[in-house]
Amino acid sequence: MVYKEEIMKAIGAHGQWKTRLLQAIESGKFDGTVETVRMDNQCAFGKWLHGPTLDAKDKLSSHYKEVRELHARFHEQAARVVSLALEGKKQEARQALAMDGEYSKVSSQLTTAMSAWLKSLAA
Repeated sequence: MVYKEEIMKAIGAHGQWKTRLLQAIESGKFDGTVETVRMDNQCAFGKWLHGPTLDAKDKLSSHYKEVRELHARFHEQAARVVSLALEGKKQEARQALAMDGEYSKVSSQLTTAMSAWLKSLAA
């Protein structure tokens, strides 16, 4: 099923964000803009999530609603880390990535929600 593939790819892709953010913190550079990172409909998963592939019934499901909300929060927090990194605020950026930081909390919640959605599709 296409949905399962999209969600599995998204779990992996969003997991790679931490590496990209750590690189941005260390280098003070990022290969995109804060504004683009903040937009939750620009990554491959966001385009799928907001796009026409999912029908109205899918978009009314509790899994979809939770993932969409958490995905938007994830991008907001990632943009915050990029912004801090580009401003040279390494310590604040690292704190956001720490286990108790906002980025890490939202990232974990998103992964859990995507995994639950994936599990519901297998049922």
